[in-house]
Amino acid sequence: MEFKNYIDGRWVESATARRFDTLNPATGQPIGTAPDSDERDIDAAVAAAAHAYRPWRLTPAPRRGEILYEIGRILRERKEDLSRFLTTEMGKVLPEARGDVQEAIDMAFYMAGEGRRLFGVTVPSELPNKFALAIRDSVGVVGVITPWNFPVAIPSWKVFPAIMAGNTVVFKPSGDTPGLATKFVEALIDAGLPPGVVNLVHGPGAAVGEALVSHPQVKVVSFTGSTHVGRQVAERAGRLNKKVHLEMGGKNAIIVLDDADLDLATEGILWSAFGTSGQRCTAASRVIVQRDVKDALTQRLVERASALRLGDGLLDTTDVGPIINQRQLTKIHSYTEIGRGEGAAVLTGGEVWANGGGFFYQPTIFDQVTPTMRVFQEEIFGPCTSLVSVDSFEEAIAANNSVQYGLSSSLYTRDVNKAFQAIRDFDTGLVYINHGTIGAEIQLPFGGTKGTGNGHREAGIAGIDVFTEWKSVYIDYSGRLQRAQIDTDKLTGAN
Repeated sequence: MEFKNYIDGRWVESATARRFDTLNPATGQPIGTAPDSDERDIDAAVAAAAHAYRPWRLTPAPRRGEILYEIGRILRERKEDLSRFLTTEMGKVLPEARGDVQEAIDMAFYMAGEGRRLFGVTVPSELPNKFALAIRDSVGVVGVITPWNFPVAIPSWKVFPAIMAGNTVVFKPSGDTPGLATKFVEALIDAGLPPGVVNLVHGPGAAVGEALVSHPQVKVVSFTGSTHVGRQVAERAGRLNKKVHLEMGGKNAIIVLDDADLDLATEGILWSAFGTSGQRCTAASRVIVQRDVKDALTQRLVERASALRLGDGLLDTTDVGPIINQRQLTKIHSYTEIGRGEGAAVLTGGEVWANGGGFFYQPTIFDQVTPTMRVFQEEIFGPCTSLVSVDSFEEAIAANNSVQYGLSSSLYTRDVNKAFQAIRDFDTGLVYINHGTIGAEIQLPFGGTKGTGNGHREAGIAGIDVFTEWKSVYIDYSGRLQRAQIDTDKLTGAN
């Protein structure tokens, strides 16, 4: 398969004429090629988006919503084919791939509803015969940069609210999943999205991503990826006074108290730590457990984790799919060696799993971990989790909050008082009680604090915020000059 850029309503090659391979991570074999673009392609895409902006902005929001409804319908119709290709190009097991696509379907329908809402606010004026309100306005051209781990869902979280609000988009996907980005954009085209409203440019972050962030006509940058790169995006965009939304790393913890349902906690930990092979920003890479139940929980986890079956995600016999590429596989194993060097014990896993060509890592559990160790503090982004013992609920909360990230936290307990204390005291953007650290729903804001984000959120009504500007409007129908904060008699307007 040969994928192309999509600019101003046409599928085109890059200005460089170079191409790169996309691989099946379960086999290591090529499945297609994509354009190796540069700043010239970004210039063309931004010009197309800028040209399409005014007519799209002036398209009534209900009509924009109708197109989003059609996008959702097409994605639902193509869900199985998209899901199977997602497993082939990205690697996650098929049930998870279907969930990835379903998130985009849900987001399309949710944001389509904003076509008849896009709520502003009305407030009373302090002066008579004067009307005051605030409305949302579009911003302009939006740069969207997305990762490979949710190659359909995450673009939908950014592109759908951006276009619903009347903006146009230049979309730069991960180089590991160009085929999925192509199929995503095809659904938008087939739904009737006008040329130039969404443009797709493939290529490396160093060339394409930097050109998109730096382009003077790009008004908003929405980025999901590592904290290291996100800070570089913020620094570059900040100098140019752009609006920036960052969704970055996570180092999420599940706390298990001594009154918890251990079987339920075990299920939540396994799903959160090893789902998507741990390649989620919400993955549970830390388990903080009260000492009295530590041994019982550890036994359950080791037995279940060691029985997980690795393989191609298209097979019904597979529990854990591959790692995305060799570079990430090497990084994950380096953390195993770091953990061992710091004194952590590997209870299960800890090795590359050789299957004749793919990129697989055994589900790994570290024990004898302390909160100062790197495996406790740093994001690994693989199927690895660390066990830490604590003596009290208060110590557990402190350990949970001790990392630089602030995305997702979980607590297993039967004590409703402690549950509410945790909701109050966790310093993360997501909180789960008696559930793992993954499973966010699109109707609520998604995002984190500290090193995870920069204050903005995706999904829910908050997903519109970064892609709109507030415009305050005052309509004076008194027929004379009235001066707010200066008039002495607000009831009559007399001076």
